[in-house]
Amino acid sequence: MNYRNQYVIIVIIVLGFFMFQGFFDKQSAEKNISYTEFLAMVNNESVGEVVIQGQELLATDLNHVRFKVYAPQDADMINILRQKGVVITAKPPAGTPWYVAVLFSWLPILLIVGVWIFFMRRAQGGGGLGSFTKSKARREIPEARFTDVAGIDEAVEEVKEIVEFLEDPFKFTRLGAKIPKGVLLVGLPGTGKTLLARAIAGEAGVQFFSISGSEFVEMYVGVGAGRVRDLFAQAKKNLPCIIFIDEIDAMGKSRGAGVGQTHNEGEQTLNQLFVEMDGFEVNQGIILLAATNRPDTLDPALLRPGRFDRHIEVPLADKNGRKKILQVHTRDKKLSKDVSLDEIARATPHYSGARLEKIANEAAILAAREGKDFIEMKDFWHAKDREDMGIERHMQVSDKEREITACHEAGHALVGVLVPGNPVNKVSIIPRGRAMGVTSFLPIEDQYFFTKEFLLAEIKMLLGGRIAEEIAFGKNFITTGAQGDLRVVTKTVRQMVCDLGMADSLPLRSFGERHDLVFLGRELGRNRDYGENLANEIDKACQEIIDDCAKEVWKMINERKETLNEITRLLLEKETILGEDVKVIVFK
Repeated sequence: MNYRNQYVIIVIIVLGFFMFQGFFDKQSAEKNISYTEFLAMVNNESVGEVVIQGQELLATDLNHVRFKVYAPQDADMINILRQKGVVITAKPPAGTPWYVAVLFSWLPILLIVGVWIFFMRRAQGGGGLGSFTKSKARREIPEARFTDVAGIDEAVEEVKEIVEFLEDPFKFTRLGAKIPKGVLLVGLPGTGKTLLARAIAGEAGVQFFSISGSEFVEMYVGVGAGRVRDLFAQAKKNLPCIIFIDEIDAMGKSRGAGVGQTHNEGEQTLNQLFVEMDGFEVNQGIILLAATNRPDTLDPALLRPGRFDRHIEVPLADKNGRKKILQVHTRDKKLSKDVSLDEIARATPHYSGARLEKIANEAAILAAREGKDFIEMKDFWHAKDREDMGIERHMQVSDKEREITACHEAGHALVGVLVPGNPVNKVSIIPRGRAMGVTSFLPIEDQYFFTKEFLLAEIKMLLGGRIAEEIAFGKNFITTGAQGDLRVVTKTVRQMVCDLGMADSLPLRSFGERHDLVFLGRELGRNRDYGENLANEIDKACQEIIDDCAKEVWKMINERKETLNEITRLLLEKETILGEDVKVIVFK
């Protein structure tokens, strides 16, 4: 019987007692009569005995029937009773019933104790005091399989031997091999680390204990360490099994990394994890998996051989991998014949599996919203635009602002068609998110290396919007529309000069070591490893690149003013045009 049922039974018993007591009092209570009726009975000499208790009178007539009377202050009443020969008995006023006195004397204490127990149980997850250190891991045998994991074939191949070990450990032990105690899955958010861990357990058909690293972290000293002990104790009772700790960086950060910290609850928890990992044999049947997207913050002792000594990279999928991921997430969806998963995969470079799943789901929602029987290609494009740029905003925009936006986006598109780089996919002046318009590009293939020519082309395309406005409306007509473009330009040029050695006027080296503090988990800036003179040279080199690109873009657009105006007029008319439309205008 759980604690909640016990409380309910206790409350019912207490209430029943008071109800029974009240019923008993009512059963024993005499018939109430008015004071006038009582005096009439006394005058008729039909009252034989009266018991006086405060202002209550308990009268008994000659037939031994008892009556209760509430009498006012009446000094003549005693004389009248004596004259009629009524036997009079006096008692002190009735006090509070014993059970009421007990209830009110103990009620505050009971309430305080009850509230304390309630909040303690809430804080401890509903169990007893010992349950505070009970592991919160969820135990199951997952239904996921390796066929559900797409786009990360190399990582799947790496973990298949874990399944083979759990199914046939003799295959390894006969040669003296030992499976790694801990396997760390490293990858960006949404790449499928958790799904891969579940698929391992599902393929092996073993118990899967899953818990987040943050669930070990508590404000009470010793709780996290206790939960680690309990987790491994449960695992040893369910061999063979897999323990999976998601976001292990929440509990596994480098010890002593905080400013002024020497010891804390997190370090106790991490130390206990070390003890447990060192305390079980690798052939015992426990495999410890963990996932993180911040391996740089983990304690080195956690990564040494004998603990998490195998690191498996779970990367972003390439084009073929993205197509496979889309196939997995659309296999239960009704697709129109015009849907090309290959084209969607090409248009989504560097997308994680989670983002691709979201696009497929958003496309299905958009199609259902319009009452369609199938998901069409335009639903996928719409879903991608929502993911990349936000939802369309139906806002009132003046004709002048629409014209400025159209000119700005036409400048991007015109330069994007003329310079080498990713081809223009779509141009729109429909507001999305915080942007009043957008020009999107469709990569021909995934790129992992970028040439200087490609980066310069990106800078020129970004400058095209601002310079198009200046050419169309005059140099003194400057708007805030290029704010985001200039920020990206500045960042790109800075990386070209400081990190990539692409400045002709500077030595071939990187400038400024990146500096990040592990306990904060983010970059704070650069350590300047150069003097003030070189800093001026770096600023000068950055500005030269921007100025050269701006001059080239100015010339490019100024020579094609009519082309710019034609693209602008088409945008004002249709609001959204394709890259092919722009090419037709530019190369006609």
